[in-house]
Amino acid sequence: MEGPKAQKMVGIWLFGSAAWVFSMVILGGVTRLTRSGLSMTDWKFTGGLPPLSNEDWLIEFEKYKQSPEYKIVNKGMNVEDFKFIYWMEYAHRMWGRGLGILFALPFSYFLRKGYVTVRLGTKLCGLFALGAGQGLIGWWMVKSGLEEPASEYAQPRVSPYRLAAHLTSAFVIYSGLFWTALSVVMPEPPAESLAWVRGAAKVKRLALPASLIVGVTAVSGAFVAGNDAGHAFNTFPKMGDTWIPDDIFDLKPVIRNFFENTSTVQLDHRILAMTSLTSIGALWWFTRKLDIHPAVKSLIGATVGMAALQVSLGISTLLSYVPVSLGTAHQAGALTLLTLMILLNHTLRKPSASLLKSLPQVVKTAL
Repeated sequence: MEGPKAQKMVGIWLFGSAAWVFSMVILGGVTRLTRSGLSMTDWKFTGGLPPLSNEDWLIEFEKYKQSPEYKIVNKGMNVEDFKFIYWMEYAHRMWGRGLGILFALPFSYFLRKGYVTVRLGTKLCGLFALGAGQGLIGWWMVKSGLEEPASEYAQPRVSPYRLAAHLTSAFVIYSGLFWTALSVVMPEPPAESLAWVRGAAKVKRLALPASLIVGVTAVSGAFVAGNDAGHAFNTFPKMGDTWIPDDIFDLKPVIRNFFENTSTVQLDHRILAMTSLTSIGALWWFTRKLDIHPAVKSLIGATVGMAALQVSLGISTLLSYVPVSLGTAHQAGALTLLTLMILLNHTLRKPSASLLKSLPQVVKTAL
């Protein structure tokens, strides 16, 4: 990279792209919670123009009327109600295509200017490919919801496996962009003494497994959404009148229960959520007396607070029967907690050999 100016410009672009993906995830959550995701029954690479006349709207509405969701769930819906769910899904799709433009044009410019190294360029090409594939994963997911349900009593919905793949892919893209942006603007971690470096290494051994648990918990939330399991039991801490529902192993083979049984899916998510909170709390407890950089201490404190808030949001969403506002806030909270974990792990990186050689044993303090 050519210097501070290039570093700053590329960093701003990557942080902006990461923020765009964050907003995409939130918009996708709103689209799902308003049950708008199956309103567009076809897919075009460029997206195409929305209906511009009453005749165009009637054509799109007739296509939707052929879908299982209309026949089973929304029969009798008028065209004005259809417009709302259509615009939600159209906005989500076009927001994704907008991200492609936001990423590709500056990338081409920075390549020509020589602001991007070969190593960084390779990483960014990989992230761009993931972003392009995300659109295909999204349509693959939606297509599953346009198929006739296995039972006449089942409501049409997308495959929970495909929804989980779509959300996980979004999380991977966001994490990759955010980590890369941090690496551009902060090539070295904050380290002013060898004592702080050793302290950071001890924190990292606890932060990595906690981060993994947070990631698994977030993905399990996709199965809660995909199975509509948030409405299975709207009580806490018990599930109805019991701690563990009787039907948690009703599906055969048994492994299906963890991904398709609404009772088990919600129970799993509850257990993982409390495990995430406990692991982050343990991270704070066991590192509170370590000699570590103030930035690391602040990040651990912020992460504990965010984890507690996220669990509170989850419980409130559950008890309120999953309203759009709280459901969206809960999804945003999951990504915010993941952001803090990424930032913490990035700050805990080991400094380069050249920086290590220049560090004193302890931080010198003024008398």
